[in-house]
Amino acid sequence: MTARSSLTIVLAAGEGTRMRSSLPKVLHPVAHQSLLAHVLAAAPEGTGTSLAVVIGPDHQAVADEAKRIRPDALTFVQGERLGTAHAVLAARDAIVRGVDDLLIAFGDTPLISAETFARLRAPLAKDAAIAALGFRAADPTGYGRLIVEGDRLVAIREQADAGAEERKIDLCNAGVMAIDGRRALAILDKIGNANSKGEYYLTDAVGIVSEQGWDAVVIETSEDEVRGINTKAQLAEAESVMQARLRKAAMEAGVTLIGPETVFLAADTVFGKDVTIEPFVVIGPGVSIADGTVIHSFSHIVQTTLGRNVSIGPYARLRPGTSLGDGARIGNFVETKAATLEAGVKVNHLSYIGDATIGANSNIGAGTITCNYDGFKKHKTVIGQGAFVGTNSSLVAPVTIGNRAYIGSGSVITRDVPDDAMALERSPQTIREGGAARYREIKTRSKKPEK
Repeated sequence: MTARSSLTIVLAAGEGTRMRSSLPKVLHPVAHQSLLAHVLAAAPEGTGTSLAVVIGPDHQAVADEAKRIRPDALTFVQGERLGTAHAVLAARDAIVRGVDDLLIAFGDTPLISAETFARLRAPLAKDAAIAALGFRAADPTGYGRLIVEGDRLVAIREQADAGAEERKIDLCNAGVMAIDGRRALAILDKIGNANSKGEYYLTDAVGIVSEQGWDAVVIETSEDEVRGINTKAQLAEAESVMQARLRKAAMEAGVTLIGPETVFLAADTVFGKDVTIEPFVVIGPGVSIADGTVIHSFSHIVQTTLGRNVSIGPYARLRPGTSLGDGARIGNFVETKAATLEAGVKVNHLSYIGDATIGANSNIGAGTITCNYDGFKKHKTVIGQGAFVGTNSSLVAPVTIGNRAYIGSGSVITRDVPDDAMALERSPQTIREGGAARYREIKTRSKKPEK
């Protein structure tokens, strides 16, 4: 077995016109990450590895996404769509440098794993010229068939070219392929365009290898793992598979999901120990949840950091920039945004906390609003430690409430409140003895009979 250290990955990012969207296909999300991001997360990286991403014209957004994830990515443009081999050869300058292995993948297969990429490269170390990824299809109609003799792959037959017996084969071509880097260009350059569409098919590489007397082999994986995305329906199917994976991984890590099928996670969600999530919770990207936290039903959380033993919801919405300290409590119908709540803070119901910092162990009463927007700019509210804000208070930012300050219920606070001070802004209450009886009498006399 020969040690293989250097690798070039050529990743083709197709246009996907069947998506019926102005967004390039590989930028559509699954579990809140682009299809391209999922593939690149699984692809090998490190010393000796280079990445070439082949894009269509006017797809700079795809190149930008690749660079965001892999700053080392090189971008090549396929000016014409003349088949898979033509797409790969668009990255000729990356291939010609010479490496041990050439790995060819596609940006629309978000469920492929790092383990599969590693298994695909393994036969090259045993002098195979090609390793093709295959799967057993429940319905092979439309897929290229892998023609195997013994343990050797001798051809990949497209559906249109397959005979009656070959069409019965359920071992299908996934399109992903590893090629011996020393022979890659010699193989790819022999691929002609002698097909009905005048295109260059990567699948023809197997026949070329067979003619040369070199070995080609098949590495099998599951059909789910190599799902390609060409329509919104297929995107939804991939989302379903990915969510099942994420839920399983979370539960195996010790997270309690009361109704797993009703909880939706992001690919980057981070869980601590002994976390409990009740049914009908949506967790978006950028969420970290520490030990012992409970998220109650019908809560929606995005770009938020939750400390230990936090309680959320039910019916809470935590928007980007929220950070909750240990033991903080966010109750029903509470919304937060760009808010830091330190340890032990309680916002138990019917409040909006935006662009705010709240010190440890403060209590925010029901119906409290931080009035952060004046129609032109956002302003910040700062509440000190141990403060008490009474029910139905409006804190008009920019404003600072001091440590241990007390805000009376129903107040509209427009000026800073010092430490240990009490602030109350409320019109005097008037009581008119017998006024209710007189009011009813007047209304009764003036009421006309209904027709």
